[in-house]
Amino acid sequence: MTHRDDHHDTSLEELLEESVTATGAAARRPETQPTSVVALDGVPSPRSVQLTALGRTAQAVVSSPSVSTTLPDVALRAGLTLDRERLDAYCHLLGERALETAPPGFVHVSVFGLQLALMARADFPLPMLGLVHIANRIEQLRPVRTDEPLTATTWARRLASREVGEGMGTQVELVTEIRSGVELVWQGVSTYLARSTQITGLPAHQRPEHPTFEAPTPTGGWETSLRSSKLYAEVSGDRNPIHTSKLAARAFGYRATIAHGMDTAARALAALGPARGDAFTWSVEFAAPVLVPGRVAVGVERRDDVDSSDGGSRAGYALTVWDPRRGKLHLTSTLAQA
Repeated sequence: MTHRDDHHDTSLEELLEESVTATGAAARRPETQPTSVVALDGVPSPRSVQLTALGRTAQAVVSSPSVSTTLPDVALRAGLTLDRERLDAYCHLLGERALETAPPGFVHVSVFGLQLALMARADFPLPMLGLVHIANRIEQLRPVRTDEPLTATTWARRLASREVGEGMGTQVELVTEIRSGVELVWQGVSTYLARSTQITGLPAHQRPEHPTFEAPTPTGGWETSLRSSKLYAEVSGDRNPIHTSKLAARAFGYRATIAHGMDTAARALAALGPARGDAFTWSVEFAAPVLVPGRVAVGVERRDDVDSSDGGSRAGYALTVWDPRRGKLHLTSTLAQA
């Protein structure tokens, strides 16, 4: 990766207004990193990015600006130190043990603002406020400590068409690397879907066939509540109103308030405790949102054939979360131990 200006600190307002030409971005190999880096003076607050994006969306309704059809050929980078007080609140809420190292879900929410800042750029081709988180994959190479200075870098890749019901939408992957010095310690890939945005000329994502869902033997579960959803919004920084307001959720097509996807996934993972080990690949596929209030069941199964980040199989766990009353699948998750 070549750096345009790796030492220039950029404000959030400058970043969101900047439009980097992405010549050839759609044609480059999906794994190729961008050719330039913008260094920020910290991970932006998710709330500030969301409010800025909301204002831009309102302005776009009036001015109808042209929309990019390629990904920005730029990565965002920021220094990061995990907030111990916030970590303790996160662990208490989700049933994790409060240690000197952070669970993978907390690391994800700690860099979430960097993802949002990239998606809120004027040259990002999909509307940030309409994106749905459909999958997540985290590779933890070793435990991430709260006392070590870190550097997080985020970029977008693999813009693709995807079937959505009878129509077509567009999905994208956001990659985040976290390093301690030069050592890579954590990498996440979040997949987002714009259900109603179509971009011509993109490769088509082939959705895998899934068997008819049959609920496994439950090993646990929990009640969802508006209070818990609001607490997760506070500790994660993701204050999207579809997770805290029934009216807002209905405005986006949901019949009730819905839980944060990573809240549900992380609560299920917490059931493993220290059994997950120090190094692993944690993958999640979201099937249907969890309604609030409600109840979910979780099933945990030890397996020897879990897909790993290197394309092989490892020992690990399969986790399933579903609605025990309606028999509806919410998510499937695996943890492959290194």
